Amino acid sequence: MSLAVRVIPCLDVADGRVVKGVNFENLRDAGDPVALSKSYYEQGADELTFLDVTATTEERDTMYDVVRRTAEQVFVPLTVGGGVRSTTDVARLLASGADKIGVNSAAIARPPLIAEIADRFGAQVIVLSLDVKRAPGTASGFVVTTHGGRRLTELDALEWAAEAIGLGAGELLVNSIDADGTKAGYDLDLITAMRAISSVPVVASGGAGALRDFAPAVHAGADAVLAASVFHSGQLTIGEVKRELQDEGIEVRA
Repeated sequence: MSLAVRVIPCLDVADGRVVKGVNFENLRDAGDPVALSKSYYEQGADELTFLDVTATTEERDTMYDVVRRTAEQVFVPLTVGGGVRSTTDVARLLASGADKIGVNSAAIARPPLIAEIADRFGAQVIVLSLDVKRAPGTASGFVVTTHGGRRLTELDALEWAAEAIGLGAGELLVNSIDADGTKAGYDLDLITAMRAISSVPVVASGGAGALRDFAPAVHAGADAVLAASVFHSGQLTIGEVKRELQDEGIEVRA
């Protein structure tokens, strides 16, 4: 849907530090979120995404201080998710410097939350964060999970995404729990399926492990490609990903 594909580093944050694991388990320290964010900004990141991966399970607020300090040094759109349960949470995050807000578990528990956020702040602010697992035998073959991928639901991922768009979600952040952290490539079937039902931008997440993984995700229907491990480890830079996409005939932002 976008004219130019966005490249977005994702910072999964727990206890004020960036963490990374495989399939959302065995989380290990990957650095300071503010320092990493500044580095990615200087590399040419189009946006940044912060996901507080333990905020919902620990029933605590998202780290407003980390968001504020990052926004003071990074001048690209910042999406923040994790522990968002109300329009009050959204207002506080926006005041701290966030540009877009990701919702997942709370929206599944109470879908009208999406409409409330969209009505108050605009659809462009709300990102539906989908942590998706393959589920053979279900209508689409995919279901959503909650609490940082720790709890399975019986909610069909495509049906839920379509419902959320109808309620006012302005973007879909589609993360494959099966591919997350594996570096085996994005789940192209999942991206294709989401693109087919979505009237809003689709951000592909989960599985990027090499330069060759990014272009197929775009060709499958992603408007943006999000990655974590390959950037945190220094294996790839934002510039390298953008050059690879350009070499594949995909327009990226300068």
